[in-house]
Amino acid sequence: MQPTDLRVALFSGNYNYVRDGANQALNFLAGHLLSQGVRLRVYSPTTDKPAFAPTGELVSVPALPVPGGRSEYRFAWRLPAATKRDLEAFAPDIVHVSAPEVLGHRAVSWARERGIPSIASLHTRFETYPQYYGIGFVAPLMIKALTRFYNRVDQVVTPGRSTADLLRKWGVSTPIRTWSRGVDHDRFNPERRDLAWRRSLGIADDEFAVGFLGRLVLEKGLDIFADVCRSLRARGVPHKVLVIGDGPARDWFAERVPDAAFAGFQRGDDLGRAVASMDVLFNPSITETFGNVTLEAMAAGVPVVAARATGAVDLIDEGVTGFLVPPREVEAYVQAIARLAQEPALHRAQAQAGHAKAQAYRWEVINQVVLDTYLEMLEGREPSSASLR
Repeated sequence: MQPTDLRVALFSGNYNYVRDGANQALNFLAGHLLSQGVRLRVYSPTTDKPAFAPTGELVSVPALPVPGGRSEYRFAWRLPAATKRDLEAFAPDIVHVSAPEVLGHRAVSWARERGIPSIASLHTRFETYPQYYGIGFVAPLMIKALTRFYNRVDQVVTPGRSTADLLRKWGVSTPIRTWSRGVDHDRFNPERRDLAWRRSLGIADDEFAVGFLGRLVLEKGLDIFADVCRSLRARGVPHKVLVIGDGPARDWFAERVPDAAFAGFQRGDDLGRAVASMDVLFNPSITETFGNVTLEAMAAGVPVVAARATGAVDLIDEGVTGFLVPPREVEAYVQAIARLAQEPALHRAQAQAGHAKAQAYRWEVINQVVLDTYLEMLEGREPSSASLR
C-alpha cells in the first residue's frame, strides 16, 4: 500500500479550539500526511471562535462545555448517528484516536466492529490532574480506565520511552512505538534573543530571567513555580520572572508572583523571541508526556530546569542540557536555578548543549514514523476477526 491509497480518520478532543501542545502536534501530523497524499478526515468538537484554522478537513462533533470551571474545553459524550454516517461514507483504513475520552472509546468501538485497525496516541498525563483540584483519590480509577482504553486499540504511539514505560507499568500490553515531537528551528533559535523586547517588559539586560511558558492552569505546577520564586527572593538570588502564556489561573498566579513580567500569549516568531529572551525555562509540570516547551527552549539555547517526570527525562541530559529535580522539592529547584544564575560558564555550556541536542528533532522525520506505522499495521495485521479482543 502507498500513502496515496490510505484513508485516515483522526479523532481529537480538542483539534483547534484551544491551542496547546497536543493539538499542535496533531495538526503538524495532519499536514505531513496530506503532503504525502494521504486522505485525512478529522473529527472533533468545535467552537465558533477557534484558536487557529484546522489543518485538513474537520468534521464537528456535538459537545458540551466541560464542567468545574474549565468550560473553555468541550466534552463529546457520544458518537452521533450523523458522525457515524460520515465515517461510513469516508470508509477509513485506519482510525487514530488521540484522547481517552468517550468520543475516543466510541471511535475505537466503531472500528473494532468493522475490523478496522485503530491506533491511539498519548499526549497528556490525565491521571495527574486530579491532585491539583483536590480529588486525588480518583487517580487510581483513572489509571484503570486509561489502561483499558489503551488495551482496546491495535497500536499505541507515545512521545518517548518514559511514557511507554509508564503504560507498561499500568498493564498496557498493546504494541507501543515512539512518536516523538519536532521543533521549528527557524523560529526557535538563539538568534531570536531580543534585549530591547525584554526591556519593554521591565527586565534589565543584566537581570536573570526565569521563564514560564504554557497555559496558565494549575496542573502546570504553578504552585511549585510560585513557591520556588519566593524562595529565590528569600535567598537573595537576583532574578526576574518572565511569564509567557495565558489561561484561567492567570489572576491566581499573578497574586503569587507579584513582581513577574506577564507577556501574555505569544505566537509565531514572537513566541520564538520570547523563549530565546529567557535565561532559564523553569518547567515544574508533571503532566507532560513530551514537553514541547522544553524542546523549544533547548532549541533557543535556553537551559531548562524541570521536574523529573515523563517527557523531561527523555529530553534533558542531567547537568548537561539542564537539571532534573524531584517534582515537589522546592529547595532543589532553587539550587538548580541559582547555579545557572551564578555560574555563567555552566549556563553557557548547558545552553550550547541543549541547542545542539535539539537539532535532531525535526517534524518531517518524526511524523513519517506515524505514517510508516499506519502502513505497517495494514500490511502486517491479522485478519479482521483477530483484531476483536
